Amino acid sequence: MNINATLIGQMIWFGLFILFVMKVVWPYFQRIIAERQKTIADGLAAAERGRTELAEAAKRAEAALAEARSRAQDIITSAEKRAAEMVDEAKGTAKAEGDRLVAGAKAEIAQEVARAREALREKVAELAVAGAEKILRREVDAKAHAQMLAGLKADLK
Repeated sequence: MNINATLIGQMIWFGLFILFVMKVVWPYFQRIIAERQKTIADGLAAAERGRTELAEAAKRAEAALAEARSRAQDIITSAEKRAAEMVDEAKGTAKAEGDRLVAGAKAEIAQEVARAREALREKVAELAVAGAEKILRREVDAKAHAQMLAGLKADLK
């Protein structure tokens, strides 16, 4: 192999080409590669933030769902309690109404009994007076019998 001027010239031009690439082209490629690495790193960081936010959102959603279930259970319990109270109130009202009706009926019965007794007393008094009148007509001493009948009438009342 002969080393001649062509080979030396090619080596010089190759060295100049390498120098040109290192000074001019290489920094441009380095900048593009650095930007690409930065973009990829930012994308990975954003993806990681997204995963973290997704996990947090899932936790918040689960907590909100649990709270909604708890509220729903509280509302159901409250509604059941109110329904029981309403039933108890209705029972109490019905019992009070029944007691009032029974009391009214008893009072009415007592009044009827009192009226019947009064009517019976009047009838007995009339009968006694009629009987006494007949006795007095037969008897000579009308005054003594009248006093006795008046005493009887007063005793009956």
